[in-house]
Amino acid sequence: MSIFESTKQRFFGQILLSMKLPSLIPAIAADLARGDCAVVQLVSTAEAMLDRALANLSPEERAWLDIELSPREFLVDYLTAAFPVRQMRIYTDDSGTVRSEPMIDEAGQPVLCREAIAMRDQLLEQLCALPVIGSALDHIIGHFGTEAVAEVTGRSRRIIVDADGRQRIERRSARTNLAETDIFMRGEKRILIFSDAGGTGRSYHASLDTPNQSRRIHYLLEPGWRADAAIQGLGRTHRTHQACPPLFRPVSTDCRGERRFISTIARRLDSLGALTRGQRQTGGQGLFDPRDNLESDFARESLDQWFRLLFQGKLQSVRFDQFQSLTGLNLAGEGGGLTETLPTIQRWLNRILALRIDLQNAIFDEYLGLIEARVEKAREAGTLDLGVETIAADRISILDRTVIRRDPVSGAETEILRIETEERYRPLTLERAHWLLADPEARGLINPRSGKAAICRPTFSLTDEEGRTVRRYELVRPTRTERHRQDLFAETHWTDVDRASFDEAWQAECDAMAAQTRTQIIYLVTGLLLPVWGKLPDDHVQVWRLTSDDGQSLLGRLIPAPLVERIASAFGIAAHVAIDLGARVEHVRTSGEIMPIGSLRLKRALVAGDQRLELLDWKSDALPRLKAAGCFTEIIQHRTRLFVPPSRAVEILGEIAG
Repeated sequence: MSIFESTKQRFFGQILLSMKLPSLIPAIAADLARGDCAVVQLVSTAEAMLDRALANLSPEERAWLDIELSPREFLVDYLTAAFPVRQMRIYTDDSGTVRSEPMIDEAGQPVLCREAIAMRDQLLEQLCALPVIGSALDHIIGHFGTEAVAEVTGRSRRIIVDADGRQRIERRSARTNLAETDIFMRGEKRILIFSDAGGTGRSYHASLDTPNQSRRIHYLLEPGWRADAAIQGLGRTHRTHQACPPLFRPVSTDCRGERRFISTIARRLDSLGALTRGQRQTGGQGLFDPRDNLESDFARESLDQWFRLLFQGKLQSVRFDQFQSLTGLNLAGEGGGLTETLPTIQRWLNRILALRIDLQNAIFDEYLGLIEARVEKAREAGTLDLGVETIAADRISILDRTVIRRDPVSGAETEILRIETEERYRPLTLERAHWLLADPEARGLINPRSGKAAICRPTFSLTDEEGRTVRRYELVRPTRTERHRQDLFAETHWTDVDRASFDEAWQAECDAMAAQTRTQIIYLVTGLLLPVWGKLPDDHVQVWRLTSDDGQSLLGRLIPAPLVERIASAFGIAAHVAIDLGARVEHVRTSGEIMPIGSLRLKRALVAGDQRLELLDWKSDALPRLKAAGCFTEIIQHRTRLFVPPSRAVEILGEIAG
């Protein structure tokens, strides 16, 4: 790596670090107040800055230190080396193409542009007059003090500010890292800062063999330029024989270009999950969402769509010719269309980093909106590959099992299991709701019709096929989360309320749901799956793991209730696979599919912000009979609609279907 590239990387890294500090310090203080420990992972360059600063001091200045350790030095070096000051000559080559080349004088020396030199010097003068932003390492130590922060970075000396405000150099031996680690593991210091240089071979997890068994809040402050090093650092606080797992918090800024580095880590963790027999949580610990991986199939398809929208002039962030000029990417092909060899995702991301922050963010918002739309469609269709996930319930009972295939060679069986699960509702506590409302963009709402409370805050936007950005709200409720389009949200009945009314409604719903349980019937195809995989549905292909109450560990695919009999008959099984009406109703409520119930159809409908069960295809003369069975009507937009009360859905639908 050249000196120029190294300087540029340090410059960008230090600037991003300085942008994260205002939110990092309060977060660490909150962790300590809750009794947790904070572990900060970064790539330390503080000693390099200190060495360069000390090298320029005279003996008199060393006696009274007044050193500024900030990324300003990297910025000055970067601009000095990168600012274009060479005079260029424009010429036309033999093919008629206009080109440019650097000019040289008669002695072979480069010709410099005086105007460019003056612009560079003026810019350097202004930058050197800006306030100093310290390094993250020294900033954290300066705020919390050396008595609270254990530093494991491997640096041999550091600047310490005494009680009288004087700076002094504190020297650190080779054994200091080991001593600081022991102090943290004993609980004498509750903040640990480590880097690649100081963290090799050490463990910082809540080990059962150490006094400090508090939960670790692991901040990935600086991912760095090597994904393997960042992943290795994440594993230092998550080991076997621990009292509790850590909470990982990757810290990023509003600069969308930083997603480039987070994406690389997400991709590497996904690859690690593929090596652990499909258990993606083993590799990534659920740390990243599929939208975070900018090198996935969803991301590549979204990039192709983004290029097409750019060429068609449907994007609002940038024009086609403007993007080519700013990034140096040639996207125009022969015949006036797009080139067949579009840039790769890595090349596109690298060029995006060179743009201004506001333009960079606008492009990323449109691009991430395309990814979000594809991920949501795949999740709704059941084709999103999340690896093997575990069904966690308070009670899991196997009601019956039907063998649909027996291998003629090995004798291995493929079965359909009817399983009953019971799970308690675990509503979001009021304390957690207050934490969410601390966000300036979040607000508390109440639905006057239902009396339910919710937290409304902006969430990921979508980008439609025409390049339009669809802004959305996330509605956080005690037991679930919904997303609504911002332009349609005004049509709902949710209204802003004061904090006291919100707290009362939220707590009332939490108290009502805490004592309730949810029982459902699921169908699992388990056993030898590979020979029957082609006869199973193409959607909802995710593999699940569960452990029943009698200790059986099962691995298989969940099958929607309406398809169970069809799958059994496809294998020539004459035995009837029992499917109760409750499973059908639950499938409608969870999947949103429309299901036949006798001569009618049942579907899930969103009315006034509430999920209801609606009957379709009923005749007007049958309305009295349906209402007598327990259904109720509501006139919406001059049309009578028929609904089934969820609490009595199985009873009412059983009478109607009978």
